[in-house]
Amino acid sequence: MTPRAWWLFALSSGVWGVPYLFIRVAVDAGVPPAFVAWARVALAAALLLPVALHRGALRGLRGRAGAVAAYAACEIAVPFVLIAIGERYISSSLTAILIAAMPLFVALLAVRLSPADKPTGLRLLGLVIGLAGVVALLGVEVAGRPDELLGAALVLVATLGYAMAPIIVSRRLADLDPLGPVAASLSLSAVVLLPAVLARPPHAIPASALWAIVVLGVVCTALGLVVFFQLIAEAGPSRASVITYINPLVA
Repeated sequence: MTPRAWWLFALSSGVWGVPYLFIRVAVDAGVPPAFVAWARVALAAALLLPVALHRGALRGLRGRAGAVAAYAACEIAVPFVLIAIGERYISSSLTAILIAAMPLFVALLAVRLSPADKPTGLRLLGLVIGLAGVVALLGVEVAGRPDELLGAALVLVATLGYAMAPIIVSRRLADLDPLGPVAASLSLSAVVLLPAVLARPPHAIPASALWAIVVLGVVCTALGLVVFFQLIAEAGPSRASVITYINPLVA
């Protein structure tokens, strides 16, 4: 990887290892998972959309509405809700470890969707060993506990979405200013998630949960998505997804 890619990799690893703790803080404080997901997305959209409009970054999205919608669903709208629900039943550290399976899913999807990123040789062996480790850990952590098994399953489904997102970026959006697709995806996700929030609004938001949501929106979502988007464009989806191997150390 290039020096710039390494810097983006280091920054992404740190920023994307943090959210699981803050999601848990908000959920444990009684904030509904759908509201946690919507609030972080809406805050990030409010920050990035004016900048994207000012820079004209949205003009390049003409003809790519389908790719933006697919990216929004796989990277933001669906995973954010599933992870917030899942963390009601499992710890933030286990969440990060399960999401570390993302490179394995990317490798499997790349066989069909992105042959240039298909793993071979030692890299393939490493991914197989990693998959075995995730399966073994899952069996140890949630054995005999249906609620925790449900939480882990939701997080793994979210991880599959996370794995599809960088492939979408690499194939359809990598040539664009990251602010455009990220701001558009966040705005679309905020609109899609709003009905779930209105159906079950929070009764009260403690200060600890409010600060957790602010960090989630500003650092983990607005900054995190822009940096990760640039990393995908610089290093490719397979290498970019390896940040999830570092995330558990931060989490």
